[in-house]
Amino acid sequence: MKTGPDIARIAALIGDPARANILTALMSGKALTATELAAEAGVTPQTASAHLARLETGGLVIQRRQGRHKYTRLASDDVAHLLETLMGIAAGAGHLRTRPGPRDPELRRARVCYNHLAGDMGTRMYDSLLARGFLHRDHAALTLTDSGHRFITALGLDLATLPSPRTPLCRDCLDWSERRAHLAGRLGRGLLSHIERVDWARRIPDTRIIRFTPAGVSAFDSAFPQI
Repeated sequence: MKTGPDIARIAALIGDPARANILTALMSGKALTATELAAEAGVTPQTASAHLARLETGGLVIQRRQGRHKYTRLASDDVAHLLETLMGIAAGAGHLRTRPGPRDPELRRARVCYNHLAGDMGTRMYDSLLARGFLHRDHAALTLTDSGHRFITALGLDLATLPSPRTPLCRDCLDWSERRAHLAGRLGRGLLSHIERVDWARRIPDTRIIRFTPAGVSAFDSAFPQI
């Protein structure tokens, strides 16, 4: 096909190992410097800067200067959604870059996927919301029901304060470790922020791991019981 979106260009940008490592590092949701991303990619800062320029031109990242440093983040939730989907396909096909390490079980249990909860805890939350009728799936559309709105409000989350109004309220995202969906969109972001705000869990610095406290696990299980 010679007309339409050029998916080969995007695939080529992601397909380079150094750029893939850079994009994966940005799945933490943090804005990082070229020096930090160079360490993640295993290249020099100059090489990382060249990769970042190509990724920015391709619409996959955004760079912003603040003071002496330039910070990079993923360009949008759509880019994060694409990367997590590719991770799921790669994991399902057995294409793993490293052997599992000590932190692998924690990543699989609960981690941040750009700005929402992923891993076993993330898919459990999604399944619980669906099973109790708080979310409704109709073909490709995922919506929050009236009862779901009441539940979210009772949980202490004000939907009116959720950022990024151009982002869908609810969307699902293929979880690379569970091979099932977890909740993304503004609601997914809001729920992860709420979980951190009420101190059920905390992010482990320099990782994507979300570590729940014992009290947080009990509160999570009560709010999102397995049906």
